[in-house]
Amino acid sequence: MTRLIEEVGLTRIIGELSNCIEEDFLRWNEFDKSARVANHSEIGVIELMPVSNASHYAFKYVNGHPENTASGLSTVMAFGVLAEVQTGYPILLSELTLATALRTCATSLMAARALARSDAKRMALIGNGAQAEFQAIAFHAHFGINEIAVYDVDPQATEKLLRNLAEYPKLKLIRANSIAQAVSGADIVTTVTADKTRATIVTPEMVEPGMHINAVGGDCPGKTELHADVLRGARVFVEYEPQTRIEGEIQQLDDDFPVVDLWQVLSGDQPGRQAREQVTVFDSVGFALEDYSTLRYVHQQVTKLGLGVDVELVPRMDDPKDLFRFTRSARAPLLRRVV
Repeated sequence: MTRLIEEVGLTRIIGELSNCIEEDFLRWNEFDKSARVANHSEIGVIELMPVSNASHYAFKYVNGHPENTASGLSTVMAFGVLAEVQTGYPILLSELTLATALRTCATSLMAARALARSDAKRMALIGNGAQAEFQAIAFHAHFGINEIAVYDVDPQATEKLLRNLAEYPKLKLIRANSIAQAVSGADIVTTVTADKTRATIVTPEMVEPGMHINAVGGDCPGKTELHADVLRGARVFVEYEPQTRIEGEIQQLDDDFPVVDLWQVLSGDQPGRQAREQVTVFDSVGFALEDYSTLRYVHQQVTKLGLGVDVELVPRMDDPKDLFRFTRSARAPLLRRVV
């Protein structure tokens, strides 16, 4: 994945991936969709995220364990598979830890293009951990954000962010001393915190007319980032409502609280922002279709660039009914090329 990013370029990948995700959202009704299957514990969650259409099936295995960093492990780790529906054969097995960060910022970008004010120039970035640089680069390179106020309860996370973004001299980074200071005057507010708690990162008094809030971090039952009154005072957009009702910011509200499907805004079936002063919220939890798009994009790129490794994941069978012969040591040649 690192070689792919180096070959194509980080900013180009983010832009192309955002377009790829939008293409698939515009084909929304072609996909067999379901909320992800999640196993929750007091310290984290492990999830399986499947989706398919008539040609391909994809799934992602992903975890979320906020305390992992204390042990030198990633908060989020993932891998995924893309397979042919016609035969069931896998054609790609890919890491999705790094790729999830790419698709998350690409999805945020896609939503902001549809919902935020087009002249937005200043963003607040609350949470400066593993996802932060990707969000900053996406909005700087592809939305025209030239000033970002950053804040994290961990000063070392902010130092890391500032160090990694030093190669973007046209992007002005402001170290804020509080969340309130960071969001003051922001056109877009992006929250990417990871604690498994019902938090209130953004409260009503922080919200200014016309803000677009990109709520990325809240993604499991019992974990939120926005005060419920922020949602009540905004037009709220979701990826896949059955999943967002369980895991998103709107889990705080009654089941009849109105939300808008983002795909319907992209297709023109529903309006997005209805007025310049309206507050919009993208209640992002991450949906399997975004991972399908990512696997589809990665497969296209590695095939074109000749990257990846062939593995004998599926054996060649001269007699497809004779699986027992593989209990002996004779090595069988590869049937299909799996990248």
